[in-house]
Amino acid sequence: MLTPTEFVNSYALIGQKKAKNSATRLLVLGVLAGFLIGMGAAVTNTAGHALTNPSVAKIVSGLLFPFGLIMVILTGAELFTGNCLITISVLEKKVDWKGMLRNWFYVYVGNFIGALLLAMACTYSGPLSLNSNGVAVYTMKVAAGKCALTFGNAFVLGILCNVLVCIAVAMSLMSKNTVGRAIGAYLPIAFFVICGFEHSVANMYYITAGLLAKNVPAYAEAAAAAGLDVSALTWWGFLVHNLLPVTLGNIVGGCSFGALMWFAHGPEQVATPAPVRMVPHETVKKTAS
Repeated sequence: MLTPTEFVNSYALIGQKKAKNSATRLLVLGVLAGFLIGMGAAVTNTAGHALTNPSVAKIVSGLLFPFGLIMVILTGAELFTGNCLITISVLEKKVDWKGMLRNWFYVYVGNFIGALLLAMACTYSGPLSLNSNGVAVYTMKVAAGKCALTFGNAFVLGILCNVLVCIAVAMSLMSKNTVGRAIGAYLPIAFFVICGFEHSVANMYYITAGLLAKNVPAYAEAAAAAGLDVSALTWWGFLVHNLLPVTLGNIVGGCSFGALMWFAHGPEQVATPAPVRMVPHETVKKTAS
């Protein structure tokens, strides 16, 4: 695997390439990443909806969700949260701030489109109706809980989440084989899911799926029958109370980790041994005599 210093040097060039990609390419690869991360969210809702033990539900989700990021990395898709590592390229002066922000914009929009398309497909084509609409009820429950977070809590949970996501991306890219890349991405993502941290792109699926399900009469009736309070589940609650603070937190967490890696392991930061001073042969002879 690459050493941390080799990774920083390598990612500086990767980030440079990401910043120079065309808007169309970034948007398309962003849609793919949003879809794949959304698939991780969809499978955790489906697998965990009937589990009554919260710890077991968290562990099951943690075991399944990371495959979304693994697919993102191996397919070369563009994920907003992982691209916070372009901070390394900026600090290495390979990319300017405008280039990084341009990448973030197109990738973020693409991620949202991909997650929303998957949420629409799952809501209107039947997967949420599994177990007498049990998956739909659970989807709304998860979404409502995320919308009920305070701004401060969502922000901090976003920071913690993206530190782990960027560690996962870094560990994956440090490996020189496919198995190592998958394992490197897997464990930190499992940690953030089990801990309940907040990921903006995952929430683009989790909450939009809940919002769409809320407006399907059969799903709404099932939620009412289960005594579920969905008053917090609104588009305002999604965009202002969750997506905004979580996105800001993801940026702070991801950029801070990228800056830390550059400061500690950047090529210019690593101390080099002092050059050996060569003593002339004649001086050595005089000293010896």
